Amino acid sequence: MAIGEPRQAAGEGAGTGQADAHAGVAAGVADSLRALGAEGRAGLRASRDALKALRLMVAADIALARAALIRALVAVALAVIFGGSAWLLLMAALIAALQALGLSWLAALLACALLSLAVTAACALAAMRYFEYSSLRATRRQLARLGLDALAELDALLRRDAQAPADTNADTSGGDANGDGRGDDPARPTGAPTP
Repeated sequence: MAIGEPRQAAGEGAGTGQADAHAGVAAGVADSLRALGAEGRAGLRASRDALKALRLMVAADIALARAALIRALVAVALAVIFGGSAWLLLMAALIAALQALGLSWLAALLACALLSLAVTAACALAAMRYFEYSSLRATRRQLARLGLDALAELDALLRRDAQAPADTNADTSGGDANGDGRGDDPARPTGAPTP
């Protein structure tokens, strides 16, 4: 100790050290809480951005489905228009030409009917190809990645219910074939009195 410095009490230096330690711990906790709050806000912003991106993706997927549906309806309308107007005239001309070449009326009509069925099948396949775009595949894929497979589970349940035959002879008595309200007991014959 240097000359002229005031002397400290024995417990005074220890108390100051503890206060400094508590102040340091409190400052560290406050800094940690501020950092935690900042991280929480950053996490919320990231979640908001992810939901915004998902919303944009769903909107784009629905727009694609809408455009595909419009194209499919146009294809169906064109198939109906051409199938209803020009096709009848072409078939009449073809039937007349086949009959002039020596085919019977039945053979000429049958050949034209087969040609009509082939064109109908081609138009139906084109329409079905456009309808595939309306299934929202990208949205379902992203929801499945997020763990929201509710649509896939619903589809599976609907498919299972559609494949299961309806049991019209099902026992609706809830396991009480004899109707006495006590349930079925395999050891007791039907109609036998209960003890």
